Amino acid sequence: MIIYLNMGENKRCLMVIILIQAINAGMFLLSKAAFNAGMNHYVYIFYRQVAATVFLSPLAFFRRKVTPPLTFFTFCKIFCLSLLGIAICLNLYGIALVYTSATLAAATSNCLPVITFFVALLLRMEVLRLKSIAGAAKIAGILFCIGGVAILAFYNGPQLNLFNNHHHLFPIHKPNNNHHSSSLPLPNSWLMGCFLMLSSNTLWSVWVVLQALVLKSYSSKLQLTNLQCLLSSFQSFGIAIAMERQPHKWKLGWNLQLLAVIYCGMMTAVTFCLQAWVIEKKGPVYLAMSTPLALIITAFFSAIFLGESITLGSTLGGMLLVGGLYFVLWGKNKEQTISETLKEGTKEGNDIEEGKDITKVEQ
Repeated sequence: MIIYLNMGENKRCLMVIILIQAINAGMFLLSKAAFNAGMNHYVYIFYRQVAATVFLSPLAFFRRKVTPPLTFFTFCKIFCLSLLGIAICLNLYGIALVYTSATLAAATSNCLPVITFFVALLLRMEVLRLKSIAGAAKIAGILFCIGGVAILAFYNGPQLNLFNNHHHLFPIHKPNNNHHSSSLPLPNSWLMGCFLMLSSNTLWSVWVVLQALVLKSYSSKLQLTNLQCLLSSFQSFGIAIAMERQPHKWKLGWNLQLLAVIYCGMMTAVTFCLQAWVIEKKGPVYLAMSTPLALIITAFFSAIFLGESITLGSTLGGMLLVGGLYFVLWGKNKEQTISETLKEGTKEGNDIEEGKDITKVEQ
């Protein structure tokens, strides 16, 4: 904690996004184990959001005195935010898994930085200066990210069996589509699955970008997260009750499914708060560019605990994704440094922006 407090803001944000993606990787592994055990996806999302709300509500209650006033218009924005970015987004993601495969899901999720960047660019929340070094670095990072995703999706290569001698922590079963949707059987269509997966990723990107706008009018990150978890619980319940009517699918016992709900609910609340903090400090693109880290962390721990093989394609793709992340973060930090210098009105800042020689300007 002392080391964290002594760090600068850039290093703090970097540590926080690494923590967020490490938590997301843990939630992915535990959720996967729960689905393998037969838990319904719609019911799982509802229970997870309820657990997140129960975890956050006491904290939000004790902080209510320092909470800014909530107007009806702001409440409507938060309602739409939770509906699009949590309830619909997560359920579309679950349906898409029925149509496609986990490999495609893992690959397409790494398109989030690119989608988020273009959404922020359209809403004029992100600036792209092609003639500057920072702008070129951001473009190079995005191209690296696209290349890494392409390798992950279309190239496997030889297997690197580094950890397969370890015992499996969770049993591996073939996924059963009935676990995801038992009420409305859907035709098997890869194209439809790709469309739904892309729609889910786009909604997540829009959710991340719009949070930055909502935080300007409602600055309490804890209350914003709590409200989103609470509203998404009701919204997810409506979706779940419409998609799953069998009572035995809603039962929870003292097993892995209950552990997944409690742990992932608590960690959802924590990551939402941390994400809001990063968005407020660095913007939505900075957060989205960290999503490839979750794939790398997940692949590493899947190889250890689930005995899955790491392929050469996933290794090369992960290296490109990390390289793309570094270039974009460097470009954003460079632009932030220039912007802060210009705001101070110093001659050095003007020279950096215009590329002029300081000595000649002083003369």
